[in-house]
Amino acid sequence: MQINNNKAKITETDLEKIKSVLPQYYTRKRLSHTLSVEKECTELAKIYDFSEEDTLRLRAAALLHDITKKWSDEEQIAYCQKHDIPYTEEDTYMTKVFHSRTGAHLARCLFPELVDDGIYDAILFHTTAKPAMPLATALLYLADYIEPERTFVDCVKLRTEFYTLLEQKDKYKALYETLVRSFGYTVSSLVEEGSLIHVDIILARNYYLLKLNKE
Repeated sequence: MQINNNKAKITETDLEKIKSVLPQYYTRKRLSHTLSVEKECTELAKIYDFSEEDTLRLRAAALLHDITKKWSDEEQIAYCQKHDIPYTEEDTYMTKVFHSRTGAHLARCLFPELVDDGIYDAILFHTTAKPAMPLATALLYLADYIEPERTFVDCVKLRTEFYTLLEQKDKYKALYETLVRSFGYTVSSLVEEGSLIHVDIILARNYYLLKLNKE
């Protein structure tokens, strides 16, 4: 797939263009979640001093992040095979990771002029995270976890913890600590389920834990 290194110049009109196609790809519940993630991203962008341009890019990533979420496992794998999107045998036992990959690819196919590399990266890693995430990628990952419509116990708890940490610490330390806690919750849940754990989650946890310990 063609690389788009230049930052996309996204406008409110572009966001409305994206929103107009979402009902084709999202269930009503998923669309409500997605719009809530977009709103949470807007709030996080204010906290982390994003420019208007970068806020619009983050909102675009939020709107597109789950665009292939409702596809079946078979559809996800078939799309990866058709478009040479790499995956491992282990990945086929962790099918929740596929929609990040297929979603990033489809988002760029649908909106090649809007989905630059930063937006692509944010969508690609919004489920597993990764070490040394660009700030926009980290914020989309966090917004997806803590948006107010999430009712899972860990999501509700993490939202409270994040905003409490913001009042107590430097905002970047609050973010890193929240990320580490989120990885811990995810790993604990997967272990309890007897599920495989994607290596990116482990690498991300180790990276941010070391970062906190060094500061």
